[in-house]
Amino acid sequence: MKPLIALTPSLEKSSGNTYMNPGYLRGVTMAGGLPLILPLSCEGEDLDRLLSLCGGVLFTGGPDVDPAVYGEARLNESVELCPERDALEFSLLEKAMRAGLPVLGICRGCQLINTALGGTLYQDLPTQRPGPIQHRQPEPFTCPQHENRILPGTPLAAALSQASIAVNSCHHQAIRTLADGLLPSAVAGDGLIEGFCHESYPYLWGVQWHPERLLGDPASLLLFRSFVRAAEERAPRA
Repeated sequence: MKPLIALTPSLEKSSGNTYMNPGYLRGVTMAGGLPLILPLSCEGEDLDRLLSLCGGVLFTGGPDVDPAVYGEARLNESVELCPERDALEFSLLEKAMRAGLPVLGICRGCQLINTALGGTLYQDLPTQRPGPIQHRQPEPFTCPQHENRILPGTPLAAALSQASIAVNSCHHQAIRTLADGLLPSAVAGDGLIEGFCHESYPYLWGVQWHPERLLGDPASLLLFRSFVRAAEERAPRA
């Protein structure tokens, strides 16, 4: 049976409409899963009910996590917040981990997991950590921007069977300090952590790049397949 994968939506502030980058849906589908976009306002028992149907949770990209979560004030106007997503996703992550579900975070999702577990972020790389790599490339985002080294001995290295990966780069924030329990799995050439896994939780991965925009690359599809395969093992059986 194909596992249901819960995905977190984005919010268009001007209209109040929610939307989803179709690449996430394609990635999950191509990897053998069935994507389920969660309502942004879902909470409490309703969220528990939906989550009980799913085999895994994918935290998608989007605006910035509120820096108050990791004890900082908003640095400047480049830090764009979405309280509605924060409310859903912090609750969702807690519930997913309590249920032992596989979790994958992409871009914002990677940052959200790290901050929820006690880590911190660079709020704005150009002002706080300028370097030789352009981490916010112009479109198209379907073109790789730089290489990330995949750390040997990590679950990511086992899943991809390669020492490096060409990635796109669509972010102005990044991991500053990893939360306790998280281990780096991919590092950019300037030393930024761009991937992690959990040292003891069965499947809790984060990647800073956007594999859903690089599905023509076998490594990007392997990342989705690794996640969906883990979800198959946890999915409810009819």
